[in-house]
Amino acid sequence: MTAEGFLEGRRLQLARGVLLQCIMGGYPPARFYGSDDGDLALVADPAQIHRLPWSDEPRAMAICDADELSGESSSLSTRGQLKAVIARYAAHGLAPVVATELEFFVFAPNTDPTQPFRPPVGLDGRREDGQSAFSVSSNNGLRPFFSEVYKCMAALGLPRDTFMHEMGVSQFEINLLHGDPLLLADQTFLFKHLLKEVALKHGLNVVCMAKPLAHTPGSSMHIHQSIVEIGSGKNVFTESNGEPTSMFRHFIGGQQAGLADFTALFAPNVNSYQRLCHPYASPNNACWSHDNRAAGLRIPASSPVARRVENRLPGADANPYLAIAASLAAGLHGIEQELEPSAAIQGEFAVPDNLALPCTLHAALERLKRSQLARELFGSEFIEGYIASKTMELTSFFDEITPWERRVLAAQA
Repeated sequence: MTAEGFLEGRRLQLARGVLLQCIMGGYPPARFYGSDDGDLALVADPAQIHRLPWSDEPRAMAICDADELSGESSSLSTRGQLKAVIARYAAHGLAPVVATELEFFVFAPNTDPTQPFRPPVGLDGRREDGQSAFSVSSNNGLRPFFSEVYKCMAALGLPRDTFMHEMGVSQFEINLLHGDPLLLADQTFLFKHLLKEVALKHGLNVVCMAKPLAHTPGSSMHIHQSIVEIGSGKNVFTESNGEPTSMFRHFIGGQQAGLADFTALFAPNVNSYQRLCHPYASPNNACWSHDNRAAGLRIPASSPVARRVENRLPGADANPYLAIAASLAAGLHGIEQELEPSAAIQGEFAVPDNLALPCTLHAALERLKRSQLARELFGSEFIEGYIASKTMELTSFFDEITPWERRVLAAQA
């Protein structure tokens, strides 16, 4: 839209079906989004209109809500779903607080998708070989790229906590500062978009797949969650004497009750399960623990005032609005129903059957399809539309024969 049209308040409309467009570009049958495929109104959030600092010509982006023409939020909008979850907390006098940790890879251009990703050539003329994890000089070869990333973050008002080289080859992580869930979802979305755009300017390829390299750790989007009282700002997970509250237990109980049903929302792609089913520091369970990274739900070591629950299931490929909404909705369900969690686990452990998670997209979608809890929390229209779109993607994946199948199975009698 032109700047003039935007400033005049011209309404931008979008077909409902676009919210269920699958990643290949197609759409599920129209019955999943209204047979007429009528319009939605895109309503810009005044706090999320940004001049794009990486653009050579003046351009701006506005994050919008997708609303029905009658005014209410569309149930197909993931941003709208998150706002509804926050409103349910507010009805209890509570406000959730979250922070996201996003991992990503920086690769050289990959023009042939049949070939593996490769690290870029750094300023020293060499490609990283995997010995730079947590090094203070690990990103020096990419310094021009990261310098522009930092400048663009500042220009967009994206406060960052820490930035580090992660365990994978040319893999990095950013920790965004904790705050309002909708704000953090917007910031996570903007940061991922910023990464892609700045990388293109520098001849690089930023990849937020959950598992882009074999035999290498995948990329997560861990979600740290706490809850405060509206007004006082008191963390309701901690008693005045510093001990955990019953609400803390119930929140964990709700997370455990919802994680398996919501796995397809946290791990939305076929590739997501490459990360979860090769759990190199990636959880595939609904166990909880104090400071154990093998658990799907980890309680980080912290002071009582900062007590929080880290959901380690979502991958970097997850929709931040939907992943945060699903995690918080599960926690609130536990608080409302006063659900008790299992016993905490420590050290090496075997995952009980009742805390195991689906390990393929097909299994996760089947679990979501059977979930009454998902329909209660997100509505049947959203859940059925989401399943329809993801089923199309899964079918498209099975329409292709992989190099592994040709290499290993072709010689079989």
